Amino acid sequence: MHTISQYQEIISNHFANLETNKNPKNLYEPIEYILSLGGKRMRPVLTLMAAEIFNMSFEKAIPAATAVEVFHNFSLIHDDIMDDAPLRRGNQTVHEKWDINTGILSGDAMLILAYQFFENYEPVIFQQLAKLFSKTALEVCEGQQYDVDFETRDDVTIPEYLKMIEYKTAVLVGAAMKMGAIVAETSIENANLIYDFGLNLGIAFQLQDDYLDAFGDPKTFGKQVGGDIIENKKTYLYLKALEFSTQEDKEQLMHLFSIQPNDNTNKIASVKEIFEHSGAAQATQNAIKEYTLRAFEMLEKMTVSEDKKEVLKVFGEKLMNRNV
Repeated sequence: MHTISQYQEIISNHFANLETNKNPKNLYEPIEYILSLGGKRMRPVLTLMAAEIFNMSFEKAIPAATAVEVFHNFSLIHDDIMDDAPLRRGNQTVHEKWDINTGILSGDAMLILAYQFFENYEPVIFQQLAKLFSKTALEVCEGQQYDVDFETRDDVTIPEYLKMIEYKTAVLVGAAMKMGAIVAETSIENANLIYDFGLNLGIAFQLQDDYLDAFGDPKTFGKQVGGDIIENKKTYLYLKALEFSTQEDKEQLMHLFSIQPNDNTNKIASVKEIFEHSGAAQATQNAIKEYTLRAFEMLEKMTVSEDKKEVLKVFGEKLMNRNV
């Protein structure tokens, strides 16, 4: 087994040498650009890791890992267009650097390129990977639509929110791990268990992102703390605060989430105070722990050696103890 940083280096070197320099340049240069921006590349890392967990060389999983990362970046290009976002990983977004039409078309091309990487596998493996990929890609689109719908709704429930983050974020984490298992040709049971491990960890990760957005350390979080509050995003924290608050606090919170002042300092402080004293902050931390433990339960059922289960557990614990 390799370490996370070793897998990241392998993936980073692979993408640095990936040949996307084709014509027409205005189609392929934006693809090269978004892939060059890097990021943590955790999803392809998970694909490589899962292959080695089930006794297959990581090298065989590189095409599947590439497909996962190309798809993820395709979704980011289109998400940025929908959000009218100016920056991605501290750099100009594709539609800002080029234009919206280029962003749409280059994104479309990336989705097709992602499928092409599965052609490196024999037909049986190809079919399993493509089937999982199609299901996951559609769920990611459904999750994005739920997210958009929630912006104009005042009656979003906790189960609906959890379904949204499962589809928008967690299914791709689960699929990344299951692809490594498929490439390694492990049992169906093992492949499904590692998918569920990734899925539950993905939900925990997103809930933690919600929590850190409000309560993270500005020095280490890497994003503006309180960004979700400024944008009036109905996160798990917000929904739990509505559930637990007094009528007076509930009305104040709903009012704060209906305004966009020039200076958000007081708004952020007031919302965080309601999050804390309503018990929503603690409830969110409890939910993060619950989904992490659910992920670890999947490990117990897997037929792999204890030391490999430990590798996955340490990874999960490290992910859940982050402050960035």
